[in-house]
Amino acid sequence: VGLHNGGLWRPKPLLDTARVTLSFNSQHRKNHQDSRTLWKHEAVQKYLETLSKEYQQVSHLLNADSVNDFEQKTLRRRCTDLAPIAAAFQEIKEAEREVQELEAMCKELDSRDEKQLLELALEEKETLDKKINMLCRKLFQLLVPKDKYDRNHVILEVTAGRTTGGDICQQFTKEMFEMYQNYADYKRWTFDIVNYTPAEIGGLHHAAAHILGDDVYRHLKYEGGTHRVQRIPETGLSSRMQRIHTGTMSVIVLPQPEEVDVKVDPKDLRIDTFRAKGAGGQHVNKTDSAVRIVHLPTGLAVECQQERSQQMNKEIALRTLRAKLYQQIIEKQLSQEQSARKLQLGTRAQSERIRTYNFTQDRVTDHRISYDARNIKEILSGKEALDKLINRLLEFAEIEAVTEYLGSLQALKGGGC
Repeated sequence: VGLHNGGLWRPKPLLDTARVTLSFNSQHRKNHQDSRTLWKHEAVQKYLETLSKEYQQVSHLLNADSVNDFEQKTLRRRCTDLAPIAAAFQEIKEAEREVQELEAMCKELDSRDEKQLLELALEEKETLDKKINMLCRKLFQLLVPKDKYDRNHVILEVTAGRTTGGDICQQFTKEMFEMYQNYADYKRWTFDIVNYTPAEIGGLHHAAAHILGDDVYRHLKYEGGTHRVQRIPETGLSSRMQRIHTGTMSVIVLPQPEEVDVKVDPKDLRIDTFRAKGAGGQHVNKTDSAVRIVHLPTGLAVECQQERSQQMNKEIALRTLRAKLYQQIIEKQLSQEQSARKLQLGTRAQSERIRTYNFTQDRVTDHRISYDARNIKEILSGKEALDKLINRLLEFAEIEAVTEYLGSLQALKGGGC
């Protein structure tokens, strides 16, 4: 609890942002809990009781005449942080008391004449249970600090992997890119394609898009990594072998910075123009509208060939370059904060498989949370089924953050600190 001592208010911090990562380690996967189970944990209850008492203290101090203007500002800010947590905590407690009263009443309703009343009580209990589950999820969302990049727009890139009969990877890459495009539409985001390199047999080698909207990075940040497909190809050379093929494609999700976040010196750039490749009209073979920009200090290279205007392609390429430089800055900052841990950002190691799409078994498996979803077509449609999977990942991350924080508190307590 915060202490008002010597004229200074020292608030007890909420979960440390530096500790909130999604490690998906195997040990935690086995012991993973849902929000309701974690809520019942003794350490969670004690922690929330502490925050609730601190909220009462802060509210009391705000009404005290002895607090100066500077302290008033600090206390108001702390009160704003704690108010929704304290409210959710009390709301869950109240709902649990109602459940206990209903359970006690149900034990007394045994006669046939009271059967209808018993059914009503059980329905009310089911409604309250759903409410508590929802409030627990909301509470842990409040406890876990927001990722500073969660509200950013993103640049999403997809690239086909390589395997025997590479057409399976290229076709899968196209399906994945269309899945994210449909998901953007489902979430009412803007999806602007900036690069699109099709394959000869109808698949996709590489593509990139700017996605703009509310909390885009928050929803897509755990999509970065290697996605594996297992299927019997329907077209191309591989289809003649009539056996299950395994292929991969990679996804990179970069938070898009504001222009002020990354400054690029024009002297550090080499800008080349060339003729665009692939479909796009007669102009692609007659004008040097495509642009490639190389950032000389880092060797980073980006290109754009989607627009007919060279100037527009240049602007888009510069935006993409800033995003990649921004990602390097983020990684450097986070590695300094957590040098002992590997962070789950969009540019995770491409060799690490995060999800498998098994068409023969009609199953999608996310290996990080041991989650299976049926109906691949529903997932690839980029709508409710994909949103459910993404929200499952977000909930897992929130619970893992709370669990790790409580673990660190227990370790400190055990060490006598």
